[in-house]
Amino acid sequence: MQNKSIAVTELGFKDFKETWNFQERLFQQIIDTKVANRREDKDDETKNHLLLVEHPHVYTLGKNGDAKNLLLDEANLKNIGARFYKINRGGDITYHGPGQLVAYPILDLENFFTDIHKYLRFLEEVVILTLDEYGIKAQRSEGETGVWLDVGTPFARKICAMGVRASRWTTMHGLALNVNTNLGYFDHIVPCGIEDKAVTSLHVELGKEDIPLAEVKSIMLKHFEKRFEAQLNYDL
Repeated sequence: MQNKSIAVTELGFKDFKETWNFQERLFQQIIDTKVANRREDKDDETKNHLLLVEHPHVYTLGKNGDAKNLLLDEANLKNIGARFYKINRGGDITYHGPGQLVAYPILDLENFFTDIHKYLRFLEEVVILTLDEYGIKAQRSEGETGVWLDVGTPFARKICAMGVRASRWTTMHGLALNVNTNLGYFDHIVPCGIEDKAVTSLHVELGKEDIPLAEVKSIMLKHFEKRFEAQLNYDL
């Protein structure tokens, strides 16, 4: 029987490595349950999680990314108060920091559908629908995972980066939506390894000083629940 209940956990402002370790524990618990079910002919329910967090300044490089896309050495990373990690998701390099809404769905996709491509498109759609409520027309860009504005024009810019890991139809890592993000930190990388595209944020696009992050979360969660036909349970 499919479990479409998702436990939502607000982590607040939390170190990336601590959050990564927490993700790994939840991810492994799902994997262990699935392995035991198959080996022991059991039918124990697997859990689903959605973590919401803001990180201190950090750059992360996906397993197939190019370290040359980080344009700083260790000393300069320290000067700007940022850390750097090579991690086990797909995608290249990205930045996380204050004012950015990061969502990590740790789902057993066998509870929903077994299609990674569809999963990524669903995540993109959740963000597109969220931005639409602010009057922003966001889009997919063919061959480039994430959410973009003005695709196909010289002004194309990315507002949400995505990168996931999946094993045994279980996911981790996720998406990062720039809300009130200091975009200057993107100047120190080649974002997602794409040299000719800019980045943007919700507050830049709206021309407002500060967008309430809690408001954006609420809208995103509404669309996540509807798109995945899930039941969100809040651990706030």
